[in-house]
Amino acid sequence: MAQQYPNALAVSRKLLRALILLNLVLGLLILALLAVSLLAEGPVMNALGVRDTAGREALIIGMRVVAILGLFAVPLAHVVLTRLKAIVDTVTVGDPFVAENAARLQTIAWALLGLELLHLVIGAVARLSSSDAQALYIDWNLSVTRWLAVLLCFVLARVFRHGSQMRDELEGTV
Repeated sequence: MAQQYPNALAVSRKLLRALILLNLVLGLLILALLAVSLLAEGPVMNALGVRDTAGREALIIGMRVVAILGLFAVPLAHVVLTRLKAIVDTVTVGDPFVAENAARLQTIAWALLGLELLHLVIGAVARLSSSDAQALYIDWNLSVTRWLAVLLCFVLARVFRHGSQMRDELEGTV
C-alpha cells in the first residue's frame, strides 16, 4: 500500500495561494515598468541595457509589446492557479471526481493553451524587434513538455468528465 502524505495537500494549498498572490504582484510590476518606460523612456531603457544604436526604437517597441503580452498572461495564469486550487480543495474534502473538476481541468487546459500561444508570439516579437546591433534576449525556447501538459489537461478533463458521469450513473442505480 502506498504511503500517504497528509501534509502535501496543505502545502499545495498554501503554495497555490502564494502563487496566486505572486502572479498578481508580478502583473502590477509589469504594468508599473511599462508605465514608467513610457514616462521616462531614456533612463529606464538605459537601466535595462538598451544601447543607443541602430534599431533602438524597434527594440524598445518590442520590449513594450512583450510587457503588454505579459499582462495578458497574468489573467491566464490566474485562471490556472485558482482552478487548480479549487481542485486541490475538493481533494481535501475527499471528493475530487466531480463534474466541476472536469470543467476546471478543461478551463485550465484552455488557459495553458493560451499561455503557450502567447509564448510563441513573444518569441516572434523578440526575434522581429532584434537587430544586428542589439538583440531582445528573453531566453525563449520551444518546449514539447509544456505542449504535452496542455494535451494532458484536455485528456484529464475528459477522463474526469467520463468518471463523474459513470459515478453519477452508478449512484442512480444503487
